[in-house]
Amino acid sequence: MNKIILGVKFALSYFTLLPIRFNADDDLSHPRVLKSMLLSLPFVGVLLASLSIGVFSVLESLGWLGAIIAAVIYMVLYGFIHTEAVIDVADAVHAAHSGKDPYEIIKDPTVGAMGVLYGVSFTLLKIAALSTLLMHHLFLPFIAIALISRLSLLVLIRTYEFRSSFVTRLHENLRVVPLILLILLCGALGFYLLSVNFLPLFVAGVLTALLLSFLTKRSLGFINGDVLGMSLEGSELVLIITALLTCR
Repeated sequence: MNKIILGVKFALSYFTLLPIRFNADDDLSHPRVLKSMLLSLPFVGVLLASLSIGVFSVLESLGWLGAIIAAVIYMVLYGFIHTEAVIDVADAVHAAHSGKDPYEIIKDPTVGAMGVLYGVSFTLLKIAALSTLLMHHLFLPFIAIALISRLSLLVLIRTYEFRSSFVTRLHENLRVVPLILLILLCGALGFYLLSVNFLPLFVAGVLTALLLSFLTKRSLGFINGDVLGMSLEGSELVLIITALLTCR
């Protein structure tokens, strides 16, 4: 049980800005800790979406301003860790087109012009789309989107081989049977929240993540954590637009 709790705390500390403390002797590399970390990831998304909805509920009287603040807070809560990946991948893709080493570019801490342009453009779209979702009170679809996007991330981790030692360890500790059971559990929760509307969101989220990762791998020649983050952000944007089209 301690390893499970430690894994959940690891997921919260790695994928959010929530203040999580560890003891000096906590072994975060233990297989059971990594497995628990991965399997709790979709519910971390549910928590972040719920906190953002709570902020909007308090600020709803401000209209669009309240929705924008809540949307930005959602991204702030995960530390823009996935949004930063959009910038890195954009730089790497354009570097590959120019004949440069995309892996060297994607690991470079500096940001190129194309990364800035793509990052700003995506952030504007994400905030606008999420603010619209909140303004239409599509709270349950928002929670489902946060769950599906991170569930799609687990599908990618299980599917690919990675050029990243950390993600490779995650891949090795994510077994097929627990992932299938998690998908069934999340599916049951999704149908409870949204009924049949959950199915198109789930299909759109998984297919978008798979397509984005496939196209990026073909362009770069590899997949790492940045590609995963970019795929998550891309799938969330598509899911928000899908929800606005189908759930209103």
